[in-house]
Amino acid sequence: MRSHSTTAFAAFAAFGAFWGTWGASVPRLRDQTGIDDAQLGLALLFIGAGALPAMLLTGRAVDRWGLRVAAGALVALGLAGVTVALTASDVAGLCAGLLLVGATSGATDVAMNAAAGRAEQLTRRPVITRAHGTFSAFVVVSSLGTGLLNAGGFPVFVPFAAVAAVSVTAGVLMLRDLRPPAGVALAPETKHHRIGIGVWPLLLVGLLGALAFASENAHQSWGAVFLEDELGSGSGLSSLAPAVFAGVVAVTRFAIGGVKPAHSTRILLAGSAAAAGGAVVLAVSSTLGSALVGLSLAAAGTAVLFPTLMGVVSRQVNEAERGRATSLLATVSYLGFLLGPVYVGLWSGAVGLRGAMIAVAALGLALLVMTPLVLRLTGFGKSEVLSKAAAVGE
Repeated sequence: MRSHSTTAFAAFAAFGAFWGTWGASVPRLRDQTGIDDAQLGLALLFIGAGALPAMLLTGRAVDRWGLRVAAGALVALGLAGVTVALTASDVAGLCAGLLLVGATSGATDVAMNAAAGRAEQLTRRPVITRAHGTFSAFVVVSSLGTGLLNAGGFPVFVPFAAVAAVSVTAGVLMLRDLRPPAGVALAPETKHHRIGIGVWPLLLVGLLGALAFASENAHQSWGAVFLEDELGSGSGLSSLAPAVFAGVVAVTRFAIGGVKPAHSTRILLAGSAAAAGGAVVLAVSSTLGSALVGLSLAAAGTAVLFPTLMGVVSRQVNEAERGRATSLLATVSYLGFLLGPVYVGLWSGAVGLRGAMIAVAALGLALLVMTPLVLRLTGFGKSEVLSKAAAVGE
């Protein structure tokens, strides 16, 4: 069973390596294709356009063919990155490549979360949160590594080729360690309490995930802009915003990974409060130091939200429908990731960037209010009760 956890961590590491490399390579890809910022913004929409349908379809593929679907998706993502780096020479080529990146990324996202959910159910260990921490850590490492390669004048495809090698390695590991889901021996506390999960409960929990991701990506996408425009930090210091945010997210996820599932609701409430508080601190900050404190607090809060929600659902899902449940939850949540930066942009245009950060704080407050209501209404709060009972029995 331990191999299932190792496989999940390897998949999340490769996924993080890809997106860290991608984030650090966007300026060079823009220069390579000779497009302006407006065309780049249009091209980036194709990532979401490819990801959403792939996320919906992958769940059913996992339920039908097993979790080794994740291996193929992961390898395809690594190859898609190399393809974009080698072939994107104009806006049309970049859009086509990013559609492919979005599709393979969306498929990988769903399949690897399903693999982590299965590992957590089998091992009765907090795999999901730590796997997401692994993702965040590798985003930081790979973005810094790509930056060094870029500074050294290496071609843009070189870091993507390195990521492809990591993806293939992780894919081979998954093919070796994962088995089809039929006949899985489930952990004792889930064997007699599994439920058939309907669409509406997953949609409601997905709404919580969307609020969480909207808050997270709002800070990731606009943090550097805030430091530069509101505090006059300059382009060099403004890069501290995404780096600090991603670093705190990674540390928080590893730190919180040992907390027992029985405390899931408390974690969600504390994370929501921290996310809201961090956004307020950022909104009123007048120095670089206070802004980074606000970003760090917001990062610590948002870091725990989606992994905890995924764990709450995963502990109650039938193995035969794990892919479908993961797919629906991840897809609805991903909408928040896409819309978060847009949400900030609209508010910024109306009330300024500081006012927009207050609007981001409102997302955290909405989560704080809605979380216990949604968990109670959908019945997912039962997993916490069952976990407490299991802990008492031990």
